[in-house]
Amino acid sequence: MSENVVSRKKFSIREMVIIAMFSAILAVCSWISVPTSIPFTLQTFGVFATMNILGGKKGFFAILVYILLGAVGMPVFSGFSAGISALTSYSGGYIWGFILLALVYWSVENFIGKNFTVQVISLITGMILCYLCGTLWFMYVTKSTFIYGLTACVVPYLLFDALKLVLALIVSGRVKKYVRI
Repeated sequence: MSENVVSRKKFSIREMVIIAMFSAILAVCSWISVPTSIPFTLQTFGVFATMNILGGKKGFFAILVYILLGAVGMPVFSGFSAGISALTSYSGGYIWGFILLALVYWSVENFIGKNFTVQVISLITGMILCYLCGTLWFMYVTKSTFIYGLTACVVPYLLFDALKLVLALIVSGRVKKYVRI
């Protein structure tokens, strides 16, 4: 085995606990539903905050653990849903899109850096890819058009997701001071 492969840094126990803790925070954020004319959860807030606090690599793994927990039947998704059926439902593509968001964030962090502007742009770009993934999946499952998918599943949530992004940036900026990662 190559020396380079063996010397790759693995997660410490502490880092694994933090990743698990943020996977749990994502679940709690998914369960919190804000009743409005179009109800929404704090799931994207949790994703944004996780990425900003943990960074690309650990944030990616926290989101991956969250999705895997849901896939094996833990009720971690919105409405306490779980299982492969939740991931293949008409809204499942948006959950899979969180992986794209995390990969964009991690890639941008590695290649460009971690300054605030870059973080915001990478979160917005990742969210656009998440919307695209979710909308394409919605179209496939419901046999609808792209415009209908955007109108039904994206446009009503744009303002809420923008507010959640701003809130996550504020909260994560303050929390980062107290979380040693």
